[in-house]
Amino acid sequence: MTRLTLFITLLFASSLAQASLLAPFRYEDGSTRWQYVANFSSGVLIILLTIVAIVLFITWRRARRYNIALEEIRGHLEDRVQDRTAKLEKEVNEHVVTTQRLQASESYIQNILSSMPLVLVGLNSEGLITHWNRRAEQVSGTKADAAIGRNLWSIYPDITVTPQHIEQALEKRQPLTLRYSQPGSYHMDITVYPLENYIEPGVVVLVDDVTRRVITENMLIQHDKLSSMGELATAMANDIHKPLQAILFDLRSFQNILEAGHLMPSDSKQSGEFERLQGLLEHASDNGRQVESVIRNLLQFARGRNAQAEPANVVDILEHSLTQASEALSLPDAIPFGKVRVERHFETDIPQAPCHITELQQVFLSLFRHAYQSLAEKAEAKGLDFIPTLKLYVGQSYDALSIRIQHNGNGLSNEEQMHLFEPYVHSANVEQPSAAADKRLSFAYFVITEQHQGHMAVTSDPEVGTTFHIQLELH
Repeated sequence: MTRLTLFITLLFASSLAQASLLAPFRYEDGSTRWQYVANFSSGVLIILLTIVAIVLFITWRRARRYNIALEEIRGHLEDRVQDRTAKLEKEVNEHVVTTQRLQASESYIQNILSSMPLVLVGLNSEGLITHWNRRAEQVSGTKADAAIGRNLWSIYPDITVTPQHIEQALEKRQPLTLRYSQPGSYHMDITVYPLENYIEPGVVVLVDDVTRRVITENMLIQHDKLSSMGELATAMANDIHKPLQAILFDLRSFQNILEAGHLMPSDSKQSGEFERLQGLLEHASDNGRQVESVIRNLLQFARGRNAQAEPANVVDILEHSLTQASEALSLPDAIPFGKVRVERHFETDIPQAPCHITELQQVFLSLFRHAYQSLAEKAEAKGLDFIPTLKLYVGQSYDALSIRIQHNGNGLSNEEQMHLFEPYVHSANVEQPSAAADKRLSFAYFVITEQHQGHMAVTSDPEVGTTFHIQLELH
């Protein structure tokens, strides 16, 4: 009831208010005063338009101020963008230049590593390959793309570096140098460098083929030896020749006097002593003639060789060297070289070969001396059941002359064969292999391989004997 009363009261109040508001626009009779309405509406409209214009003007001023500020901000931003763009362009250009330099440096280093004449292999601590240069590709036959990331010993098992060597270099942080050589074939210097100031531990393995350098050094050593030996041979021959001739003359004179019976008649009671003294004189004369033969050989060797090789019959040189060996080689309490059975197996119509005769005679004489020592040692051990035999083979094999000197004396061990052709360097600080100086044939090997451009090898068995193989080019 209360709500209905309140609604009716409000409706009545609004009707009264409306009537009071519209009163100025009506006449007394209740008709509308349109002229007044029009004037009032025009005034209100003008006022509203004026207000709108003022608001628009204020808004325009404010917008203009904002636009000016925005222009300033935009100009500032454009300047900053330009500065930043210029800096970025400069940084980009510097980065491009730096990248180009790095690429050029990397390419340069890569070219250096690839062009190195030695094998260069980079390894991490696990033995995996991180770098593989061109020489390593040539030696192993494996390309770098296929090698990098793989285990070294799985693709290059012939390398003498072992995982223990890698571990040793990494632990000691010092380079490790190894020498690997096959006499007569190749010589390798291997160095393991540990990487320093690097994130991951690793090593660089360098395998340098020093065969030519070693051969050149051996050539210099042998040339020095030749010069020294020539001077020494000349001095020794001249110093020994005169007193030796005097001794031989005295021996012959004493022997003639003894044979003439001036000192002791041959039919006297001391005939046994006479024969014994005669035997001693004969033995002394034989030894003197052997020394004289050695002196002749020394003088012949000291005269040197011609600069150019000259054609010669190798069989004649071999026979002459055999004669020299029969005259010069002898050991106390051993069978003389002249008692050694010599079997000759020479082909017919063997062509002449270009050679240096004197040096080749020294080679054969060195081989006969080496064989004689082995034969004498075995003859002493075996006794009368052993027949020392020396077999000589000469024949033509295509464009080369094949020479073999074989004996049935004591053979060579594997270690002796390995060091047989290496020079003997005497040093108190260097541990020498078992093959001593008198068992080496480095001079003979040098003469055959370097002076004659031939080949020389040895095959031996401790029980059967030894064979020396020589090959000389005919052209």
